[in-house]
Amino acid sequence: MEQPVEIAKPPLPPFTLETAKAKIQAAEDAWNTRDPERVALAYTLDTEWRNRAEFLTGRDEIKAFLRRKWAKELDYRLRKELWTFADNRIAVRFEYEFHDDSGQWFRAYGNENWEFAPNGLMRRRFASINDLPISEAARKFRWERKA
Repeated sequence: MEQPVEIAKPPLPPFTLETAKAKIQAAEDAWNTRDPERVALAYTLDTEWRNRAEFLTGRDEIKAFLRRKWAKELDYRLRKELWTFADNRIAVRFEYEFHDDSGQWFRAYGNENWEFAPNGLMRRRFASINDLPISEAARKFRWERKA
């Protein structure tokens, strides 16, 4: 059986303003693909997550979580921005929009705290998220899906 690998994912810590912003943009770009396999490669094999009230460990759990997420959160579009950074940690605020299978749109707001391993992979991600139902007309994120 093929063993999973961890390939360095620059930029590497310790972060500067420029490299922290680059790391955030790379995460935003990856999440907007809605590809669990691609997104999971940014995390260590033993990554630890808290997402809302869910606690996850490891890439396999992350992939399964993302598959479930994007099966329910349709037409997902995300924006992230830097809140602060130091050494191997970055804090971001984010918002994303999606609709459910009934067509109800939502905007989710939240904060994430990230901790990175020396190879630039995220070893911890703690997310707090709140959803707000919105009308289709209130949407802000209307770009075409990124591949």
